Amino acid sequence: MVAMAVLSACEQNTFVPPPPAKVEVMTPVQRPFTRYLEATGNTAAFKNVDLVARVQGFLQSINYKDGAFVKEGTSLFTIEPDTYKLKLEQAQAAETGAQATVRQAEADFKRQQELVQRQAVSQATLDTSTSNRDNAQANLLQAQVNTKIAAVNYGYTNVAAPFDGVVSAHLVSIGEFVGASSPTQLATIVALDPIYVNFNVNEQDVLRIRAEARKRGMTADDLRQLPVEVGLQTETGFPHKGNLDYAAATLNQSTGTLPVRGVLPNADRALLPGFFVRVRVPVDQVQNALFVPDVALGADQAGRYLLVVNADNIVEQRKVRVGPLEGELRVIEEGLKADDRVITAGLLRAIPGQKVDPQIKKVEAQPASAK
Repeated sequence: MVAMAVLSACEQNTFVPPPPAKVEVMTPVQRPFTRYLEATGNTAAFKNVDLVARVQGFLQSINYKDGAFVKEGTSLFTIEPDTYKLKLEQAQAAETGAQATVRQAEADFKRQQELVQRQAVSQATLDTSTSNRDNAQANLLQAQVNTKIAAVNYGYTNVAAPFDGVVSAHLVSIGEFVGASSPTQLATIVALDPIYVNFNVNEQDVLRIRAEARKRGMTADDLRQLPVEVGLQTETGFPHKGNLDYAAATLNQSTGTLPVRGVLPNADRALLPGFFVRVRVPVDQVQNALFVPDVALGADQAGRYLLVVNADNIVEQRKVRVGPLEGELRVIEEGLKADDRVITAGLLRAIPGQKVDPQIKKVEAQPASAK
């Protein structure tokens, strides 16, 4: 009997619960965070002008290389200048003759005026002299206008660059007759520095920006001076910096967006008109934003969530609203407190409602990295 009792005691098993699962936790990183408005835009030339022939004639010379960068005032095309130079000289000669006629008519008028005072000639003679003088002065004015017109036309024979820019390939050839019935396009010149970037802001963002501006006491002029950052599709981050310079007065009702434009320096001509670019504009800054590793976030049908450990070391699922990613850290805009312990490793062992053994992990605040 004693042996059977001992054997029975040995066969009894006592359940020992497993220890709580070990997980790594950390409190959110706090640092300033700038909230950006992000959009897709396209670049546009600051100036874009068609160069045209404003006088008739044969194209005498092309004075640049296709695609060359030229300075303001550089001669680009010459259109048969000899004919217009002769017309200018003809007008100048006519003006000189008109000046001589005016001097003669003025002298005759003064003589007739003196003779009338001495009653040596009739009043009718003085009236004729007065008329001759006035006609001579009118003819001189006409001659002066003709000289100016001839000078302008002569100037049009030299088509010069109206500003610094890149000139397109020429559209006409030497010896071709241009400006026959209407202005003939010769080429196009484009200014690339600075350069515009156009993009659209949706209605919700417009309302949010206006509310933030009122809170900060910003005027419409202040908003136009907000920084603009631009990145090409193949670039990392937003290396091109500029400022807003225009916002439309009304929203486009068909799209529900507000057209906005920025202007950026482009001395190295890295941006060309027509590029699709990424654009961001700083809207406001949060001094103590909360960041957690992006790998700590989960997702379900209700949205994004974090697993946190409460004061009793029980796992809780916390619904959060996330912001942009900066480096490996994600901004948490709602749903998290600064002293919450967020599970960052061992997520598969962390089950909401169960107890865990949290291991504190320290994460240094990473500098913000441009996206």
